[in-house]
Amino acid sequence: MPVIFMKETICTIPINDIFLPKSGCPICRMEQMLEEQYVKFITGDAMMEPDIRIETNKKGFCRHHFSMMYEVGQKLPNALILESHLQEISENYMPKKSKGRPDKKQLERLKNELSSCYVCDRIKNDMNHFMSTIFSEWAKGKEFRQLYNEQPFICLKHYSFIMDAATAKGGIPSRYMSDFYYETKELTKNYLELLKKDIKHFCSMFDYRNRGQEWGSSKDAIERSIDFLTGKNT
Repeated sequence: MPVIFMKETICTIPINDIFLPKSGCPICRMEQMLEEQYVKFITGDAMMEPDIRIETNKKGFCRHHFSMMYEVGQKLPNALILESHLQEISENYMPKKSKGRPDKKQLERLKNELSSCYVCDRIKNDMNHFMSTIFSEWAKGKEFRQLYNEQPFICLKHYSFIMDAATAKGGIPSRYMSDFYYETKELTKNYLELLKKDIKHFCSMFDYRNRGQEWGSSKDAIERSIDFLTGKNT
């Protein structure tokens, strides 16, 4: 079957890049692409941008993205980011008075700060923009719709994400919803059934009666099942 190329525009070029490999979950690939771009950006050119530093000082980063920044970036940019972020925390959340009752509002703001992440928020925002483009291209019909349905699968995490976005304002037009739901569900369901079969076979291989039998595609069933459930399929 010939490879289908969509007519490329500024909006569709990254979508082509994400869907054309037809390997793993395309939305995982999209998320990983954004994650890598933002981690490199934040430890590179963005380090000296005042507006971005103000935002990163307030939001901070989750442990996962702090770890990625440390692995990808140089030590000095990471140290400078931490220097201003720690100062922000010191000024806003650590009271100067040594005694007194806890400030509940201050503690609530600290709790919110600890649960926020600059990179996570940027990824979430861009993922929603990407989904709008995906919905628009899918609704146009043949070319992208064929490419969409030729994906190996959509992981469970991103199946939930796609359907939330599809049913929200600005998602899939109602006249297309039934078809889009069915086609997306099939991509997830078919792979789920394959994983169930492989996991069952994997377990059966520990029965002495099956000694010497072929493992087949079940050999990495545990890893693939975890990836399918958690959304790390790239």
